[in-house]
Amino acid sequence: MDGPQPTFRPFGISALILVVIGWGGLYFLVTQTYPYVWPRWGFFVLAFMALTGAVLPIVYFLHRRFPDEKPAEAHVITRQALWFGVYGATLAWLQLGRLVTIYVILGLAGGLIAIEYFIRLREKAHWKPPVSDDDQSS
Repeated sequence: MDGPQPTFRPFGISALILVVIGWGGLYFLVTQTYPYVWPRWGFFVLAFMALTGAVLPIVYFLHRRFPDEKPAEAHVITRQALWFGVYGATLAWLQLGRLVTIYVILGLAGGLIAIEYFIRLREKAHWKPPVSDDDQSS
């Protein structure tokens, strides 16, 4: 699928919705609730949404600024923004148990980068048969 680079409009709308719901919900949660079980789970969901929405335009810009030989498709940009949300929410969750050290931060980042690298490697290695324009009539 060697298509053109996707436009920013769907990413911008998605990012705006995620940022408003995520950061707005976090503000409400932190200022209006007590840290019981359900508000705590809500915190992680809203942190995931807020971080993903905040990073989505940045990931789009980086793919636009530094294009690959084949432009990144929309699902690649979305998936990479989701990895940032997963990373931030996981670090927030680990901070509750005081488990965050520099080694955990770097190890988690390295693991997520490796997963994305192997996914991209698999996508690039997916063989597609060549399309022939020859008209072979017998």
